Amino acid sequence: MSNSAIAVSGLRKKYGDKVVLDGIDLDVPEGTIFSLLGPNGAGKTTTVNVLSTLTKADGGSVQVAGHDIATEAKAVRAAIGVTGQFAAVDELLTGQENLRLMVDLHGLSTKAGKRTITELLERFDLVEAATKPTSTYSGGMRRKLDLAMTLVGNPRIVFLDEPTTGLDPRSRRTMWSIVGDLVADGVTIFLTTQYLEEADQLADRIAVLDQGRLVAQGTPAELKRQIPGTHVRLRFTDNSRLDGAARLFPGATRDDEALTLRIPSDGGTASLRALLDRLDEYGLAAEEFSVHTPDLDDVFLALTGNTAEVVAK
Repeated sequence: MSNSAIAVSGLRKKYGDKVVLDGIDLDVPEGTIFSLLGPNGAGKTTTVNVLSTLTKADGGSVQVAGHDIATEAKAVRAAIGVTGQFAAVDELLTGQENLRLMVDLHGLSTKAGKRTITELLERFDLVEAATKPTSTYSGGMRRKLDLAMTLVGNPRIVFLDEPTTGLDPRSRRTMWSIVGDLVADGVTIFLTTQYLEEADQLADRIAVLDQGRLVAQGTPAELKRQIPGTHVRLRFTDNSRLDGAARLFPGATRDDEALTLRIPSDGGTASLRALLDRLDEYGLAAEEFSVHTPDLDDVFLALTGNTAEVVAK
């Protein structure tokens, strides 16, 4: 089994009388992408701030990269990188100079620093723009440079706070590809995002935070199966077969024009096998068979009562 990159138990944080985090538990395996979703004010940013040692917790235990954040904060900081919602680049400097600044802050030798800068510029396709002021960069280029700066210290865990907000679809997918490459290299990603499609595409596991409490955790597929609306869609070649199948499944919804039958299901293998066996028992064959599940928008709405448009901080 994978080791935990981040292990959280009973995490609590409040500001005055307002409880922001009310005893949350998280476990993020090494080399995976973990996405934290939640409506405005749910406590996502506070969670990231606590895990990255920027804010002290009021209770609970947290280990990041095997280190206790309360007693080994320096070791935690050495193991992590944080990329905020807005690109933290100096617009008066070139891309190369921004990277040089991070190299100097990390205390790398001249030789190692030059090698790191060259590798990162190539990795993020910023070689041609390296000597240009970052004020001339597009939003996507700034986000790439920001992430490149985060990687100067070779962090084992990277916190990405809404890394693709405001980017066009092409730049967003470029960032997805970069994140995938990082995980392939063994980096652990802790992601917050306002795009549910992004979490669905990238995350190995997702946690939904609402009013300081975790209301659900699991893989994207597991979360979708929790929400009513999963169904099997069968399409037949003629009305006689459709009629026969409809008699077998009284709770199904039929569409005579499309010759389809929609049968409520949990989408699990056991229920699907039982459904197909029942059709076979009565000699009924469907021309098409598909399983339809709610998307993450449906999951988010059902769990929090909020629409996907307010998944940001």
